[in-house]
Amino acid sequence: MNPLVAEFRFDRTAFSTASSFEEAAEADNRYWWAQSPQKRLRALEYMRQVAYGYDPATARLQRVLEVAEQA
Repeated sequence: MNPLVAEFRFDRTAFSTASSFEEAAEADNRYWWAQSPQKRLRALEYMRQVAYGYDPATARLQRVLEVAEQA
């Protein structure tokens, strides 16, 4: 299992309600600014992996063999 998946499991207790989009945005900003820079970057990387379907355990570099003839 990807370690980021285990770290960012869905937490149903971390919800709050807001009466406007602005209030919700302010609450989001307060939450993320309270986190460490490392935690914010790890969350960003997790969201990137979810959005693009990237799994570091299966990603490999493609190996290409090219035969060069000496002139």
